[in-house]
Amino acid sequence: MTEPGTRLEVGRIGRPHGVRGDLYIDLVTDRRERVQPGARLWAGRWLTVLSARPVQQRWVVTFEGVTDRAQAEPLVGRTLEAEPLDDPDELWVHELIGARVVDIGPGTGEPVDRGRCTAVVANPAHDLLELDSGALVPVTFVVSSIEGVVTIAAPEGLFDL
Repeated sequence: MTEPGTRLEVGRIGRPHGVRGDLYIDLVTDRRERVQPGARLWAGRWLTVLSARPVQQRWVVTFEGVTDRAQAEPLVGRTLEAEPLDDPDELWVHELIGARVVDIGPGTGEPVDRGRCTAVVANPAHDLLELDSGALVPVTFVVSSIEGVVTIAAPEGLFDL
């Protein structure tokens, strides 16, 4: 679970768009609520989203209190952070990395400790948990992630290499 007050990187501020203080934003998350009106983002100070619209692969965002290009330019290049979202049905990378991975596995029904998750690897089909042993586990085998323990139900043979 994420510590209270922890912020996660969600994007980066690009160049200004026009003269009214709008800014291009590159998100590193697929959660659109990060740029919905009222969303708060940290860029050295809290910024509140007034409006946002998608433009190709980016967003053009208007922040409260940023009303012209002169106010927008000092924000260019800053990393955007936000507080974690509370969505118990989602797997969050920041909660998976470092977690112990336990396999309820086929056959015996006895839990097997498979080590720790050291990374989450992007993969076209499904993201993969990379374990400290070097093994890769598709996230589709994750049953739960609770308080630093990821439970998986791996098919027979997954760890036989």
